[in-house]
Amino acid sequence: MPAGVPLNPDRILATTEEILRRHGPAKATVVDVSRALGVSHAAVYKHFASKQALREAVTRRWLDQNRDTLAAIAQDSALPPPQRLRTWLMAVLTVKQTKIREDPELFAAYGALAAAHSSVAVDHIADLLHQLEVIVAAGAADGSFACGDPAATARTVFHATARFNHIAHASEWQNPGIDTELDEVCTLLLEGLKAPVSPPNPSR
Repeated sequence: MPAGVPLNPDRILATTEEILRRHGPAKATVVDVSRALGVSHAAVYKHFASKQALREAVTRRWLDQNRDTLAAIAQDSALPPPQRLRTWLMAVLTVKQTKIREDPELFAAYGALAAAHSSVAVDHIADLLHQLEVIVAAGAADGSFACGDPAATARTVFHATARFNHIAHASEWQNPGIDTELDEVCTLLLEGLKAPVSPPNPSR
C-alpha cells in the first residue's frame, strides 16, 4: 500500500477480494492480506476481529453488488406482478450464473459460508425472500395472485425454484436449456398463483 494512504475497511476488503480471486479461499488469510497491504496483521485486526469476520465481510459485499438490480425488479410497479415474478426469478438465475462463471473463487468462499450456516448466507436468503414477498404482495393486492399470506407464498415459490437458486444446484446452472426449464417452471407457478375468475351472475 502506498505510504500515506489510510487503511480502512474498504481497502482491506478490496485487497481480500483480489487475493481470493488470485489464490482461492484457502490463501486469503489475515497474514496474506496484511502482507499485500504492507501493514501488520494487527492493523487489519483493528478493522476485522478474525479471518472469519474478514471472509464474511468481503463475501457480503460481493453478494450485495447485484442486490440493487434485483430489488429494482421486485419494486418495479410498471411491470404487472406475474411478469415481474418471472423477470425476477430469471434475473436471480442470471446473477448466479454470472457469479459462478466469472468469480469461481469468491463463489467458493460463499459456498463455504453457506455450508457453515453463516449469517452472511442466512441474510442473503432472507433478502431474496423479502424481495419475492414484495412481488407476491403486489399480485395479491391487484388481484393477479390468489394468496392469503404473501410471505408464506414467497417461501413456497422460492423453494419450488430451488434448483435455480440454491447453491446445492450450482453445478447445474450452466447446463444448456436451464433458462428454458426455469421459464417453464415459472409458467406452471404463475398458473397456480392465478386468482380464479368469478363466473358471471345469471341473476344480473
